[in-house]
Amino acid sequence: METHPFFQQKIAIETMKKYGVQIESWGPFAQGSKNIFTNSTLIEIAEAHGKLVGQVVLRWHIQRGVVVIPKSTNSDRMKQNLDVFDFELTNEDMEKITALDLGNS
Repeated sequence: METHPFFQQKIAIETMKKYGVQIESWGPFAQGSKNIFTNSTLIEIAEAHGKLVGQVVLRWHIQRGVVVIPKSTNSDRMKQNLDVFDFELTNEDMEKITALDLGNS
């Protein structure tokens, strides 16, 4: 399902969880749209954790129980995408990202 910081699909995810359906994010980086990689909130959170915006977005999905399989052909980005298990976003971080939801694709 399409889900990313700008289109969080909260009701759909809650419903899927209720029925034991595992959510997988299609387009976890919003297909690079809406300036996701230069969003000031995401940059602030990334800098606080010594991470990149993409890593923060992946970690946010994981902490929400969403499976992510980010697409990349760049070996450096592939490595970065795997380097998301050595930190955890705080409740405050999660709330800041929740506030980014626009409610549409």
